[in-house]
Amino acid sequence: MDLAPSVYEHAAAVIGETPWRVSRDPELLFQAHAEAFRLYRHAPVVVGIDIYNLEAEAYGATIPAPTGNALPSISASLCQTCAGIMTLDMFDPRRDGRIPMVIETGKRLAAALPDADIRIPVSGPFSLASNLVGFDCLLCDIIDNPQTVRQTLDHLARGQIAFAREIVSQGMQIALFESGATPPLVSPESFAQVALPVLKHIITEVSSMAGHPVPCIIGGNTLPILGSILETGTGYVICPSETDQSAFMQQMAAHPEVMVRINTNPAVFAAGSPMAVRQEIERVLRIAGSRQKVCIGTGALPFDTKPDLVLLAKKIMRDTGGVCQPADAGDA
Repeated sequence: MDLAPSVYEHAAAVIGETPWRVSRDPELLFQAHAEAFRLYRHAPVVVGIDIYNLEAEAYGATIPAPTGNALPSISASLCQTCAGIMTLDMFDPRRDGRIPMVIETGKRLAAALPDADIRIPVSGPFSLASNLVGFDCLLCDIIDNPQTVRQTLDHLARGQIAFAREIVSQGMQIALFESGATPPLVSPESFAQVALPVLKHIITEVSSMAGHPVPCIIGGNTLPILGSILETGTGYVICPSETDQSAFMQQMAAHPEVMVRINTNPAVFAAGSPMAVRQEIERVLRIAGSRQKVCIGTGALPFDTKPDLVLLAKKIMRDTGGVCQPADAGDA
């Protein structure tokens, strides 16, 4: 077993660039993810820097240049209500925003790195809605107009399915991200009643296109909605560092057919020490126990991650064979 870090904005740091410049330049985007893969040999390689912004920008949201090495973000909500989202024309993934650039860069990476698992990120409808109207507005609409929110998510799902169809037609694979719908910001009841039916539909459709169950990536405190996540039919979930990971894995014992990626805390790779890294790896290996369908990853690595600490974690994983062993003072 090896460590598979999640590399998005940190790919820019690998080549000494800012997230903003890399997110906008196809050559820099290619170089950043190619060099990050050569350094970390991670899987999957998700093509992007600010992965949740792609579709919102294609719909017309504005993303200004941030200062320094900050991650680009949307400056203002494109719509004032969920009802407003339903008036938007569906974006064209062959033409609008940075989406064509990301798909083409993915194809270029796949050709240059044939042993890499290249994935194009697709946002879940709830996360996309939160980017288009703002999270506060979305939560208010869930309370006051849940049926309108459901209709909005259905509307957005049609665009996301078309986006996924274009990715598959270009010979690329997909990773679906829906962390905007995680508790405590969204209650488990709201997730089950409003977000889940649409998420289940989109995962069913996209998995059918891809020919296999697509990963459903939801970070945050996901234990309260784990049962709902599994209802989507996904074959791959993450056990985030932000949730009760032991309880999460206990619940997953009833689902041995699903691959679980247990995430280490990514902060340890930016602000930690070699001993802290070893302790974190040992912690997640204890949680993994003897499960067969399990892998070890990270949450999104911060821009200023120290590569030596990630490489140390990968070495510890290889040396232990994915089994928790006593610490070696020589690594401290």
